[in-house]
Amino acid sequence: MVRRHNLLECSYVDVAEWLKESDVVLVPIGSCEKHGPHIPLGTDSYITIAIVERAAVKANVPHAPLLPYGYSPHHMGEVGQGVGSITFSGNTFRSVIYDIARSLLYHNFNKIVFVSHHGSNTKVIDDVLRRIRYETGAFVCWYKTPTERELSIIRDLLKSKPEEAPGWHSGEEETSILMAYVPELVDMSRAPERSIHAPKWLGEKFLKTDGTPTVQFLGYEGIWIPLEHHEYSDNATIGNPFIASKETGEAIIERVANHLAAFCNELKKIQVSVRNREFVERA
Repeated sequence: MVRRHNLLECSYVDVAEWLKESDVVLVPIGSCEKHGPHIPLGTDSYITIAIVERAAVKANVPHAPLLPYGYSPHHMGEVGQGVGSITFSGNTFRSVIYDIARSLLYHNFNKIVFVSHHGSNTKVIDDVLRRIRYETGAFVCWYKTPTERELSIIRDLLKSKPEEAPGWHSGEEETSILMAYVPELVDMSRAPERSIHAPKWLGEKFLKTDGTPTVQFLGYEGIWIPLEHHEYSDNATIGNPFIASKETGEAIIERVANHLAAFCNELKKIQVSVRNREFVERA
């Protein structure tokens, strides 16, 4: 039989076999949120699972099923607008992450690597990751795939200029990966010109060049304002989608999967002593 890496496809016998070989498990966390009109709401989910599936095979570790929702309140749009985004609240998201981790620890996994392409998921998870570690001693981490401003391992693969915000929403990177992984969900006839600006209600002295949570005021960027995505991008497209290609997408998936697999292989060497594996339902 072909070996199944996705726990959703495994029997409990298969899971027991996995645990003889690896105490590392990958957990893909996505999102369902407004992107540009040429790519789907599930963009971050598809990118995450494309990388996790390949990395799991390369590192010979199992992975949990994809969670296709995340923390995306700023992508909801206006009430009644009907963009289709689905978000967890911060508290719900942390509870889901906690329960996933405690379930996996219960079954004898010791090292849990959450993987996500959706940058805003990282805004709300520090305390729950610490709680898991402090309560159990397990190794737990959040692997954010290269995106936004963190492109060091794939920058040479992209044609976008820095001023085109290459790793941001609906641009070259995301569109390319979808062209390689789910080309039937990409419709370049709908692709728009990129749109990014400071919210108009802030006034002319403010500047915004990408989707980071901060804005610039008189040359200084250390100002975090809880903005809605539609306030600074009219069409949810911050990067340049027109230079995307299937070849670039395939190269990115392969590069990142190799990096994630190498990370998993290094984790196998770490000695971890886990305590308190019981799963207790808390109100």
